[in-house]
Amino acid sequence: MSTSTRGGIVAAEWTKLSSVRSTWWTALAGLLVTAAGAGQLAIYVANGNTNDDPADNAGVVTVGSVLIDSVEMTQYVVLALGLLAITSEFTSGTIRTALQCTPSRGRVLLGKAVVAGAVTFALGLLLGGVGALVAWPVLGEWGSAPAAETIGDIAAVAVYLALVGVLALGLGAALRSAVLTITVLLATLMIVPRSLQEPDIDVLTRIADVFPGVAGGHFMSGDAAPYPRLVGLLLLAGWASAALLLGRVALRRRDA
Repeated sequence: MSTSTRGGIVAAEWTKLSSVRSTWWTALAGLLVTAAGAGQLAIYVANGNTNDDPADNAGVVTVGSVLIDSVEMTQYVVLALGLLAITSEFTSGTIRTALQCTPSRGRVLLGKAVVAGAVTFALGLLLGGVGALVAWPVLGEWGSAPAAETIGDIAAVAVYLALVGVLALGLGAALRSAVLTITVLLATLMIVPRSLQEPDIDVLTRIADVFPGVAGGHFMSGDAAPYPRLVGLLLLAGWASAALLLGRVALRRRDA
């Protein structure tokens, strides 16, 4: 595939995604949920702190940690961009036009993945910045915002959201239904891993650690255990890649 062909597919997918109102409404909803979530968590931290010694900073938390915790709810708004980029076309039937213009279904899906990933990454940077700006003043004396660390946390949030956006796109291509896709995403990102972690049985906890939401959490937080930060990123990227592969197989085997 030539560079001009790839660029044309990406440009076409960007035009489609940016021209529908649902994209912008989703972005606005993400901003509101991020601001509300980061602000609420910051309030909980500030009000729940029982350390009255001003010389003791044991209760001080970073703004980035609050931001990362708020992503748990924000992600479900943002990943709607990924799944709607494909499921809305199945619903409206416009996927047929896309496949007629570009018969290679793998190229169409890859173009959508590039656009969805880039858009959710950019949106993630914006949401991260907004969340940090909201949380910092609310935390007051119980918050710190080292510049390099905060910027790194915002970037990590953006990378996480981009990858779960691509994960949503791949599952949407395979399942075709927005409702079914969001149900599977909820189960994969939260319900199943939490159910595995709840009994506090080591083997089940280790299984939960490889699920995308848990791996992404370890990546964003920069945990050293149960595996290095890079492993968390690679696990998350592996889930996104597997979802795209599943979506490609489904597109090739079924009619649009």
